[in-house]
Amino acid sequence: MMMMMTHLIVVGAQWGDEGKAKVVDQLAEFADMVVRSQGGSNAGHTVKFKGETFKFHHLPSGLLYEEKACVIGPGVVLAPHFLKEELDSIHAKGYSTKNLKISDRCHITFPYHVAQDKQQETLRSSHNGSKIGTTGKGIGPTYMDKVGRMGIRVADLFESEITLKTQLQTILTQKELTELFTLETLYTLALEYKAILAPYACDTLALLQDALKAGKQLLFEGAQGTLLDVDFGTYPFVTSSNATAGGACTGTGVGPSKIDATLGVMKAYLTRVGEGPFPTELSDTVVGERICEIGVEYGTTTGRKRRVGWFDAVIARFGVEVNGLDGIALTKLDVLDSFETIDVCTGYVHVETGAHYDRLPTSLATLSQLKPVYETHQGWLADTTACQTFEALPPNCQAYVKRLEVLMDCPVWMVSVGPDREQTLMRRHPFALEKV
Repeated sequence: MMMMMTHLIVVGAQWGDEGKAKVVDQLAEFADMVVRSQGGSNAGHTVKFKGETFKFHHLPSGLLYEEKACVIGPGVVLAPHFLKEELDSIHAKGYSTKNLKISDRCHITFPYHVAQDKQQETLRSSHNGSKIGTTGKGIGPTYMDKVGRMGIRVADLFESEITLKTQLQTILTQKELTELFTLETLYTLALEYKAILAPYACDTLALLQDALKAGKQLLFEGAQGTLLDVDFGTYPFVTSSNATAGGACTGTGVGPSKIDATLGVMKAYLTRVGEGPFPTELSDTVVGERICEIGVEYGTTTGRKRRVGWFDAVIARFGVEVNGLDGIALTKLDVLDSFETIDVCTGYVHVETGAHYDRLPTSLATLSQLKPVYETHQGWLADTTACQTFEALPPNCQAYVKRLEVLMDCPVWMVSVGPDREQTLMRRHPFALEKV
């Protein structure tokens, strides 16, 4: 029988930048609430709507639906001044943020976090040349303080002056920041942050639990991607939060038994920002440059040029498994329209031992010694951007998608052939699935 799904997680299933924002923006039409679960201002989500381009960092991608409630969960870390810039940008374009709710459990990024982030990257580069490639926005140090129980939460900003100052003084002393910041400087910043967040701060846990009881449909949005997850990614070249589907539960307070389906977003090829291993990378090649230019592969947050490569089915299978994916949204398929041949990585071979790998190794030393095993597909050499159905795609294009399904062991529910909402081919709607 057909039944409407009520709670859906959308997660990046590669190295981030897969096009989650477009997918969430489109699916938000069918949800009552859009909930962001982790990450911070290091996230970059681009949405195109009514001829305008919106670049979200903290904000949930469903914010352009003004009748939808948009929630920033406690797993997100906030840089209030940066958030204000986002809000001002939205307001300047005539959109309201009255339905935005921010968890009072979110942790705050202070200037000392940003300074620490940049200092750590400098030290990594000078000591062994192995920088992580962070955005330098203080996200990692904020999560470090959160886990180290030295963080400032949104709720703390609303405590009495003496309570908040005592907390800030403890941080100044423990982190040995007294030469860089004064108590009054941090307290003044805290009050500015309080003013920015006051219209939106609330107990989002209660809000979400009430929504569950009322039968509302919830759409959960993650930031970054599976291979950047702090536990399951290519550590240490990862982000500082759980970017896998499990992070949607821990980052919002909605238990896993409430989730009906998980949708993974993948590009039809592969990209990565920052440092770290990338087996199928097409570095310094004509093909790589061509994909980069056609796909406009530059970071939303940093503007950095993304590293590009062919689709990696080993990584895709890993993403399917660790997230428990029910379906895939395959994006940027149109970028491959003009390629005569397209390679897909089906496994790896060790350059020294000749050993074959069909799973992602934990050891980066091992991963760095692996080269991809490719199968080559004939391209379709046709414009797919005007196609309205999957069946309208060229035969070779359909065959490519179907082969990826086999290699991933997961069905492709959605196919994107351009940046606009209308350029999405829905093979099976994530909010209306057949269940027994």
